[in-house]
Amino acid sequence: MKKLLATLTAAAMALSLAACSSTSSTATSSSSAAADSSSSTATTEAAEEATSTSQEPITLNIAYMPNYASLVEVVTADQMGYFAEEGITVNLNSFADGPTIIAAMENGSIDIGYIGSGAHKLCINGQAKIFCFAHVGNGDAVMALSDHGITTAADLKGKKVGYASGTSSEAILQQTLAQAGLTMDDIDAYEMDASGIVSAMTSGSLDACALWSPSTLAVQEELGDNVVVLADNLSFADQSASISSWICMSDYATEHRDNLLRFLRALYKAKDYRADPANAEQISQWIADECGLDYDTVYAQRGDAEWLTSQEMIDEINDGTIEKLYQSQQNGFIASGDVAAEVPVDDYVMFDLMLEAAE
Repeated sequence: MKKLLATLTAAAMALSLAACSSTSSTATSSSSAAADSSSSTATTEAAEEATSTSQEPITLNIAYMPNYASLVEVVTADQMGYFAEEGITVNLNSFADGPTIIAAMENGSIDIGYIGSGAHKLCINGQAKIFCFAHVGNGDAVMALSDHGITTAADLKGKKVGYASGTSSEAILQQTLAQAGLTMDDIDAYEMDASGIVSAMTSGSLDACALWSPSTLAVQEELGDNVVVLADNLSFADQSASISSWICMSDYATEHRDNLLRFLRALYKAKDYRADPANAEQISQWIADECGLDYDTVYAQRGDAEWLTSQEMIDEINDGTIEKLYQSQQNGFIASGDVAAEVPVDDYVMFDLMLEAAE
């Protein structure tokens, strides 16, 4: 608009200097050219604006777990307007864990979801498709009460241990036991949800537990020095990568590929915003508001994973690093018996979609 006003002003000045016909002719010619250029620019800008807003508006039902790692990208994309730029409205829905998110997808109430490491075995076994790498995390831990006579993983034998079946909680518990030469049959295992585990640990009803952040932080804050951490994700980094991902049903991936591309374009912008440590305070407040959690509790979780920018992620897809991480994760599930036989990573991870969204 400013260019157009400037052109019109120049044309008026040219007409007021019409005493010299040759000068008038030159000015008129120049102003005409400028007007044509301005008109072309305005047309181009209008066309670009029309293109950016011509996508059909869509609403996506998104599943998350109430923690920093699960929400950091999707809340940022929403709050920063990245979803709006893609014509996307999101309905955010809280779930306790990955398996319940996949169950909700199977009944059609959820379109897209975030899962932690433990639920990836369901993707490997064909229940869902991974369409975006989220991060490698270190938010899971096996913890015990030192005043219950536990100082090492070997001391878990015969002890009451709480865990959440089908989640990263179960995965890290199995890894910890195996490293100590034990199995689930060697402990008194209690299958519980995360909130129940926290309550049982703080009351002393359990001897040990396997949890993920922020529940790990809650137990440590409540019990202080009486808690001993027997293992975390870094303890098994050379055996099985603790990857979190964005997933959908196979049918949804086939029928709504464009929806996924639009979601990814917004998510990539959020990855870049999130990667700047200076933005952690603002993001933590957004997450706290969404979940109804204490700000300090959320902010304390910002170190639960390695946060890649979108370009770093694309580079690691292209050089094979991320495929190797998923293979490492699968190897861990094969070793634990949760996956019967090796499955090509490309069968359940949509690297082609991730690369296409970056074009």
